[in-house]
Amino acid sequence: MTVAAAAAPERPAHRDPNVLRWLGAYTASMIGDSVYFMALAWAAARTGSASGAGLVLAAGSLPRALLMLGGGVLADRFGPRRIVIGSDAARALLVLGLAAVLFLTGPTVAVLVVVAVLFGAVDALFLPAVGALPPRLTAPGQLARVQGLRALAARGSTIIGAPMGGVAVAAGGPSLALAAAGVLFALSLPLLLGLRLRPLPAPAVSDEEAVTKAPHAWHDLVDGLRYIRRHPLLGPLMLVIALSELGFVGPLNLGLILLSEQRGWGASGMGWIVAGFAGGAAGSALLLAVRGRVPRAGLVMGVLALVGGAGIAALAQVPSVAAAAAIAAGVGLTAGLAGALCGALVQTAADPAYLGRVTSVSTLFTYAVIPLSYPVTGAAVALWGTGPVYTVSAAVCAAGGVLGLVLTVLRRAELPR
Repeated sequence: MTVAAAAAPERPAHRDPNVLRWLGAYTASMIGDSVYFMALAWAAARTGSASGAGLVLAAGSLPRALLMLGGGVLADRFGPRRIVIGSDAARALLVLGLAAVLFLTGPTVAVLVVVAVLFGAVDALFLPAVGALPPRLTAPGQLARVQGLRALAARGSTIIGAPMGGVAVAAGGPSLALAAAGVLFALSLPLLLGLRLRPLPAPAVSDEEAVTKAPHAWHDLVDGLRYIRRHPLLGPLMLVIALSELGFVGPLNLGLILLSEQRGWGASGMGWIVAGFAGGAAGSALLLAVRGRVPRAGLVMGVLALVGGAGIAALAQVPSVAAAAAIAAGVGLTAGLAGALCGALVQTAADPAYLGRVTSVSTLFTYAVIPLSYPVTGAAVALWGTGPVYTVSAAVCAAGGVLGLVLTVLRRAELPR
């Protein structure tokens, strides 16, 4: 290789067809997710059993929580692209099959629970694998930009998917909405099949035993957890992710509903607050997607987490919807950028051979463990009110920022140029 070739500038992620194919497949799958959950909720409601409907909506969380770490093991053993393609194909077949059943017969709690459990199990394979793909698609210096593009796709998918699901349910019932979701999952497959993966670099660790494929999946899982615990940066980053999610999700979901009811803001007021948060989060994603790299990423991440925590505490104190929406926009901007920087640091720090398992651990906090905070948030608000609960949640979220500033390895963490 010539010096000129070695020094050639890397292609920006937003102009890389390989990254854009992955982004298109991810967006189609995320929109399909939104449509699927909308259709499942309406189908559950039409069973006529309130307790059964609650069981259906909760049924997918348990297999997702139990199998998420195993999904990371499979992504590392067989390659993330193979797992993503297989899981998206399985989701398409599963959802299209349910659409056919509901078209021919009425929804029953038993059928919906079975589908929700199977979908959650497949999701546990899909989520770690799709998160482990970017380092195999582009150069390390582009991973922060990819995180911004992914966050934009996630926000846009929610904005598009929920109304699309509602329109489909109104036009043809849950069966039509499920058919639309299945088609969206299927649309991602040709894009995923067209991905070109970069060769993995040599392992970054020196211990030969740590990088040798274990004979059993359980050994792979233990090896991955040990790798995270021993890594000087990944272990602290996982603590930051856990604290941030625990302090953030409850108040900004269930807590916001209860706050709006107490203040008399109603559903419309809550809608404006959610829109403010979504706008701020989209702004942070766009900023990172355009800029591509933030200097002193670890320091910036810690400061933004502290600011976001202060914003969460302030949400419960303001008297008007307009002020709450403005604060929510600030929380979305700061927390969104901090989260994207944290994700980029995880992907650049992790050895590619472990990336599926590392991604499964970070994803577990968001998609599996955090929903368990909802009943705790509801009970706490009932006992002490929204103000104290928001204050405690803000303190937990800010603790992640404090950790990032106190630990030298986090404060000095940098993204590749």
